[in-house]
Amino acid sequence: ICMDDARFLGRLLDVIENDIVPLTEAGVARGNKLFGAAILRKLDLSLVLAETNNETENPLWHGEIHALKCFYELPKAERPDTRDCIFIATHEPCSLCLSAITWTGFDNFYYLFSHEDSRDSFAIPHDLKILKEVFTLNPGGYNRENAFWKSHAMLDMANALSPAERDTALKRIAAITEKYDKLSAIYQASKSDSDIPLS
Repeated sequence: ICMDDARFLGRLLDVIENDIVPLTEAGVARGNKLFGAAILRKLDLSLVLAETNNETENPLWHGEIHALKCFYELPKAERPDTRDCIFIATHEPCSLCLSAITWTGFDNFYYLFSHEDSRDSFAIPHDLKILKEVFTLNPGGYNRENAFWKSHAMLDMANALSPAERDTALKRIAAITEKYDKLSAIYQASKSDSDIPLS
């Protein structure tokens, strides 16, 4: 990847804002949660695909899982090797999605909102509850860098930039957060009508 940190982060935010958010708006309108994902080629950061949560069809189709399902439905000749790809998750992946990213061979993932954000800002506490109840892990208790992959929090990436670049990135993140806050309000208002087990 031949670009500086600010431009690289800008590209990740572009994908969330321009490719994932429109899909998520449609998904939330159908009663799904607001989690989405995308896969890019490392070589040129071109988009392979973007997807969003589709739990109204199947409670396993979290944003990341649904993206992986669609990725493996691409013709093999058009599907890059996962080791040659970047995985973007709008929200820090849950235990199901962490495992799926691992099993499919990605060596990285980047996320915008943390597990704590999912619980505190978006009123979706299941990620942290499952990590605690099933795996006895406290928030942040899993290995963010391990033999399989390295994870990257976009907020940390923004805060590591030079002051001017940091301010630009943080304003961009704030604008995207505002969009997700609106989507969250729509989801929360309608979730009682869904038959998603952990809504």
